[in-house]
Amino acid sequence: MLNQFFALHHPNKINISVNEERKLWFKQFIKSFAVVFFVYFGMYLVRNNIKAATPLLVENGTITTTQMGVIGLAFSITYGIGKTLMSTFVDGHNAKRMISFFLTISAFLSLLFGIVLLINNAMTGVLIALWGLNGLFQSPGGPASYSTISRWTPETKRGRWLGFWNTSHNIGGGLAGILALWGANHLFHGNVAGMFIFPAFIVLIIGVVGMFVGQDEPEELGWDSAPIIFNEPESLQNQQAATMTKKQILKEFVLKNPWVWLLAIANVFVYIVRIGIDNWAPLYAVQALHLSNTAAVSTIFYFEMGALVGSLSWGWISDLLKGRRIVVALFSVFLQFFVLHIYTVAHNETALFVALFVMGWLVFGPQLLIGVSVVGFVPKQALSVANGLTGTFAYLFGDSLGKVGLGYIADPKSNGLKIFGTVLHGWSSTFVVMYAALIIAVILLIFVAFAEERKIRQTEKQSV
Repeated sequence: MLNQFFALHHPNKINISVNEERKLWFKQFIKSFAVVFFVYFGMYLVRNNIKAATPLLVENGTITTTQMGVIGLAFSITYGIGKTLMSTFVDGHNAKRMISFFLTISAFLSLLFGIVLLINNAMTGVLIALWGLNGLFQSPGGPASYSTISRWTPETKRGRWLGFWNTSHNIGGGLAGILALWGANHLFHGNVAGMFIFPAFIVLIIGVVGMFVGQDEPEELGWDSAPIIFNEPESLQNQQAATMTKKQILKEFVLKNPWVWLLAIANVFVYIVRIGIDNWAPLYAVQALHLSNTAAVSTIFYFEMGALVGSLSWGWISDLLKGRRIVVALFSVFLQFFVLHIYTVAHNETALFVALFVMGWLVFGPQLLIGVSVVGFVPKQALSVANGLTGTFAYLFGDSLGKVGLGYIADPKSNGLKIFGTVLHGWSSTFVVMYAALIIAVILLIFVAFAEERKIRQTEKQSV
């Protein structure tokens, strides 16, 4: 029964012209887009609420700082591994409906987390298990959203819509703490448990509604596919995959696809720079620049605002260049060299905030466009797993190196990190690592850019 509920249903083609489909496309597409947008927004409400709750949990003695670190690590590990494993499961099913269902599970896990906190002497092991499971069920959220949007959009419109969708995590992440704290103060008399229970009910509603609104692709309406609706040639990968099993598709188009692997590895180095700025800017502002705590907290805001602009602009720019995602990504990485330098020499709040805003804008170029590019190298039956693989590499390697590795290098109490006979220690050394990461990302992305160009020209020949 569940398998039927999550299956892709393709009724017989209805008697409607392509022109009529094109006229009705936006009305039907925006329903599905709204679902994946708000589902991913909801995931951040029951993800970032723990960040906002951490000071209260530690302050009241419920959990130690070390235990909070372990809870966060549990989420990161399951989230990183699940990006590929869970996305493999999602491919071939109704991705929009599945992540809506997974969101309801995340809501229940956040609810249980809050209930456990209401119990005196809450068991840390239970909290770790609950938040680890939360990471697992949230992991396919991004890849599945990419899949649904890509199935609905032609190549010429895909970048802007995926960029717009990407802002959902900026908005959700920014509102998570505010909503959680409001719920705790107004509905739970300030009890920190309310920071998990209140968002859970909001997210539960989003998840349930999301399961029953919109379709995962035009074919579920009895329509033609998006490429046909918008007069684009069906990709060679889609044609070949039509007669292949799910296992064959995974092997041929993902595991044996060099461009998927190059993009996944490049994403590691893109993430090192993102986390190196995003995660450590507040501490850098205090330790190295001796700015106030207020200024340190403000660094997050300016970086996120730049990221928001980046999410909205980079995909649209790549659409204008007829889908040359990696060329645009390379341009943004190139500019990062200069802005990173400005960031390292900024010694007042204004210069720091400007550098962070521009860096946020630039960093989200390659991060977004790697995800958009990878879906162009695989058939629609493997969109989730291919995007999930790039996410797994980003979180397991890029995220951990950016947090643990750069943190160890920057820590004045550590001995630094010895690489090729050179000791990396202090904030200046973290910037050396980030510059190196940018160089490696450029080298890897250049190869993909040539492959993408060949693909685009091949598609243009098919259209003639």
